[in-house]
Amino acid sequence: MFNVMATIKTFEEIEAWQQARSLAGRIHKLTQEGSFARDFKLINQINGASGSVMDNIAEGFERGGTREFVQFLSIAKGSAGEVRSQLYRAMDRSHITQETFYELKSDVIIISKLLSGLINYLNTSGMKGSKFIREPSEVYSGDGLWTLNLE
Repeated sequence: MFNVMATIKTFEEIEAWQQARSLAGRIHKLTQEGSFARDFKLINQINGASGSVMDNIAEGFERGGTREFVQFLSIAKGSAGEVRSQLYRAMDRSHITQETFYELKSDVIIISKLLSGLINYLNTSGMKGSKFIREPSEVYSGDGLWTLNLE
């Protein structure tokens, strides 16, 4: 398969994050149109949930630990489910067409599957995460100089 923490340097490289970002943008655009633009509570909920998918992927990755990353990926997956549910409400209220609903629902399911795959990989990889890799640190010596501490 692939070594996530070793080959991916930033959360922006994660396919699930890229697709979640695209989805959040498309949903935001839809909420600005027609009757949807007047359903303020649903607008806030669906924009918040779609943003939460990408934000939790990013936050989990940046924490640097595999367990934390998995936890945040799980939260992102839950938010994806929330988006799917809100899409049903948007369709039921005639804010979006059935065609748009199915297209967006399919995209959310793909994101959920990507998240599940990443979670499963991380859970079986044995990796601890970048925060557990010992790196040299800089130490201020008090005399205006910085020294490299390799301990």
